[in-house]
Formats: sequence, C-alpha cells, structure tokens
Amino acid sequence: MNTYFHRVARQTPTRFWINNVTREQARLALDAGAVGCTQNPAYTWKMLQGPDKAHAIEVLDEILRQEPEDSVALIRLQRALVEEIALAFLPLYRESGGKHGYVSIQGDPFHEDCESIVRWGRFNAENLPNIMLKVPATEEGLKAIDILLREGYAINATEVMALRQAADVCDVYTRATAGMERPPVAYFSHIAGIFDEHMTAAARDMDIPKDYVWQAGIAAAKKIYQYTKTHAPAVGMISGGARGLHHFTEMVGADAVVTINWASTADKLLEQDPPVVQRFLAPVPLEVTDTLCRCLPEFRQAYELHAIEPKDYEDFGPVVRFRSSFEKAWASALDFIRQRRTELSG
Repeated sequence: MNTYFHRVARQTPTRFWINNVTREQARLALDAGAVGCTQNPAYTWKMLQGPDKAHAIEVLDEILRQEPEDSVALIRLQRALVEEIALAFLPLYRESGGKHGYVSIQGDPFHEDCESIVRWGRFNAENLPNIMLKVPATEEGLKAIDILLREGYAINATEVMALRQAADVCDVYTRATAGMERPPVAYFSHIAGIFDEHMTAAARDMDIPKDYVWQAGIAAAKKIYQYTKTHAPAVGMISGGARGLHHFTEMVGADAVVTINWASTADKLLEQDPPVVQRFLAPVPLEVTDTLCRCLPEFRQAYELHAIEPKDYEDFGPVVRFRSSFEKAWASALDFIRQRRTELSG
C-alpha cells in the first residue's frame, strides 16, 4: 500500500490512529494504515445518530432487557459498541505482538473519581487484550492510573493540556511499573486541537499575531515531547483533538501517535495525498512562545512545568472545554436511553 499514511509510517516514526469510528470507518482506516484507535465518551451518542444507528439501537434494546439502571445501560452499550471495533483491530494487535492494534475507551465523564474509573475500567477491559483504558490526567485520574498500571492494564492518560500533567503521568508510570518484567503499554494524549481552539478564543480581542496563536498547540506539544522523551521514554505520546489537517501534518517526524477523525481529516489527507515532510523537530521561535506566555496566562500554565498544580487540572480552561463536549454527548445518550426504555415498556 502506498497511501499517505503508509508513506508516513515508512519514512518517519509517526503513526496514524483513527478516532471515534463506525465499523465501516474502522475497516477503511485499517486499510489506509491506521495502527490504533481512540474512542471517547461522545462515541455512543455518535453511533446512536449516525449510519450505524439501527445497529446501535438493536444492541441497546438487548441491554435494556437485562439492565434496569439507565446509567449502567449506557456504560454497557459503550462497551459493546467499542468491543466491535476492538475485535476489528485485534488481528493487528496479535500480529504485532501487542505493539499495535489498541483501541482505547473512556468511562462516564460525570463520574471521574478514582473508584469509579477503576471499577468501570476493569469492566471495559474484561476479555479484550487490546483494550486501552482512557483515563483523564486529573488528581483522581492519576490515582486510578497508578492502580490500573499495577494491575497490568494498558493506559491512555487523556485530557493532557499542560506539561505538568504529562510529567505527572510519567512519574506515576515510573513508580507503578518499577520492577515489572513486562510493564503494560502506556500513552498520554496531548489534545493539541482543543488546546488551539481554546487559545484562539482567549486571544480573540488581543493584539497577538495570528501566526503565533496558530502555533500554540504544536509549541506545547514540542515542549511536552522533549520533556517526556527524556524523563520517561517508555510512555508514548498521542496527539489528539485535531481541528485541522495541520494537526496531523505538523506532527510528522515525532516518535508519536496522531489520532484523527475519519471524516474531514483522514479522508481529506488521503484525497490530497500531500508529500511526507518532517516538520515536528523544527524549533518554535522564542518570540512566539515568549509572546504567548506573556499574553495568554493559560498558555503559560500549559507551557511552563511548575505554572499549574495538580489540584487545578480538572478546572483548567482547555480541559473544561474538552470535557464539556463529552458531558453533553453523554447526557444526550442517557436521555435517548430513557426514552427508548419508555418506548419498549409501552
């Protein structure tokens, strides 16, 4: 195969993952060179509205016959739908000896205390060797990551917007896996696209060159990458939340994963078939990062190691922006389930 993504993989250490896919998109992505998949709490709502709606409702109806609690029914529905994608990636996982083929799944965004994350993480990974548990890098999430790593689960520490968050994930991984003969696979997800979206909104009425703001997410990504590769090279980096093609192309050259949606991103890159150019290792001018740090307090919090504390991760602006989209979709799916139960009982 000679798609853009296959050429990226041959010429660079950068790898392509697909995000929030239907079953057909998973097949297309695997054919195009995807070596992993991320799903998030908006996934179930997407499936209940999209081309797989009839199938998702059929799966839901069977769950509702057995599960009396709506919130648990939603968790079980998400697990069932993600399992289908995990099975599609399972041959790749086996062929690669567990290096590729992971599919990540995240729990209820309204219940992200340590106990809930651990409980439902165990449930989501049961009997699926290529499931990667997606856990927010908050104070509670970091506690859960420590427990789950010690139990041998593959981890994707998500909602990373700040260097300090990534550093904390690395510290937890180093402690939790010390002495393990075969430590579990672990990544952190830096959400560059949502970070850019948030910085663009913050800079709207400021006299900052657009070129500088455009580089905010990739500048933070480069700083985080340099730090983590030095301090915990065993922890992989995922770049996510893409809002434009550049959120993939600007990452090319990094020893990292870039996860993108199929529609309007992966399909567009396949259509445009751009040349493979390694841009990631080019430094960001100091004038850019200095200006962003001076003018945008939240950029400085993300960019400087000790500019934010763990207690503030959950309420950090870019994290809130990201999580709110999950909460909205999860609430919509829960409303759908309540209505469906009423229809079935009537």
